[in-house]
Amino acid sequence: MLNLRIEDRNPHLKDELHEIMVENKDIFQSVLNGEDEYADSLGWFSVDKWASHEEVQKLKKLAAHIRENADAFVIIGVGGSNNAARAVIEALQTDDKVKIVYMGNTLSPYELTKALKELEEKSVYIDCIAKNFETLEPGASFRVLRKFLFDKYQEKANGRIIATGTKGSALEKLCEEQGYTFLEFPEDVGGRFSAMTAVGLLPMAVAGIDIEKLVLGASDMQKYLTSGEIVRNPAYQYACLRNLYYKKGYKIEMLVSFEPQFRWFYKWWIQLFGESEGKDNKGLFPSSGDFCEELHAMGQYIQDGTPLIFETFLDVQEKNASLAPVADMVKDGFDYLNGKEFWDINKASFGATVKAHREKLPCLILEVERLDAYVFGELFYFFLFSCYVSARILGVNPFDQPGVEAYKKWMFEALGKDRKIS
Repeated sequence: MLNLRIEDRNPHLKDELHEIMVENKDIFQSVLNGEDEYADSLGWFSVDKWASHEEVQKLKKLAAHIRENADAFVIIGVGGSNNAARAVIEALQTDDKVKIVYMGNTLSPYELTKALKELEEKSVYIDCIAKNFETLEPGASFRVLRKFLFDKYQEKANGRIIATGTKGSALEKLCEEQGYTFLEFPEDVGGRFSAMTAVGLLPMAVAGIDIEKLVLGASDMQKYLTSGEIVRNPAYQYACLRNLYYKKGYKIEMLVSFEPQFRWFYKWWIQLFGESEGKDNKGLFPSSGDFCEELHAMGQYIQDGTPLIFETFLDVQEKNASLAPVADMVKDGFDYLNGKEFWDINKASFGATVKAHREKLPCLILEVERLDAYVFGELFYFFLFSCYVSARILGVNPFDQPGVEAYKKWMFEALGKDRKIS
């Protein structure tokens, strides 16, 4: 099970953490008891609600059909509609049975044309994921891909189209009219909280991910975080530490790791915390660092720049591969690596970085056992739960996103959405 370790030179941190945890225990208890105010946004809180055994089996059956007939599967979605699936697929997909292609997340004609070209010689299925089916990016890509499929398959195209939206929405009506397969995007689950629903689970299953194991990891984490002593709850500790550091003047949290398999997970995490807490002129700015590479790009600022940042490291305990540099006939000055595996070299780099950075800034370390579907399930639920509690301590609504809606108003006006088409 996930473990939280704190590397902070502040001699008073233990007392300060205890104080903020006691101060906010009523908020934590109300989260556990269920809050009527947020009832229409808490469908994710119980994993089994939208990822029951029956639902998972239904999605696995559909995924098996797609895997049998498709070379490529296009996820049409933006932000919360594809971030969770992409985080897991990019980290864990090991076969090339079905290539996963991402559209609906850009309006760039270059990128859209490039994606379509990639699909030309492939057997293609698509999944348009849009909760309210008003978001421009997936709507525009869905048009383009429908034409692509009808040009390619004529009357058989409809059988290759899946749409994931809310019951009673314009998207469900479209599915009924056209004969597309419809999957439910739960009304009580926001996009950034939708990993354990059809939104995230179907694309993962099509990519060959064991979604039963993923759901089990999330379910076990739910049980762990919603029972036991408050003082030992790592998600509550993490939420309180984030708010403690925020009050101390830290403005940026960097989620970092020395494992590139987390590269797309960062994007999911950034949206989760940015969209949930960035309100009322409050909130930590969520950022990420892909170490070692970005350690060389940002290490100087982290170590010696303005003290705005604290770091949260993801650290994997179990070796995921074996490789070692070996001596050859070239005298290159790296003989000190002889006999050492890259796993150990990478761990040495991680340990040295924490030792250096903790002298300047707080470092939190989330230790996970291994990198597999089960652990990704654990991580999804851990951060969803932590984010909910952290936003409540901060004093903002964890589930709305008024700032996102603001730009859409001007975009729709510029495109003449509300003008009558003759």
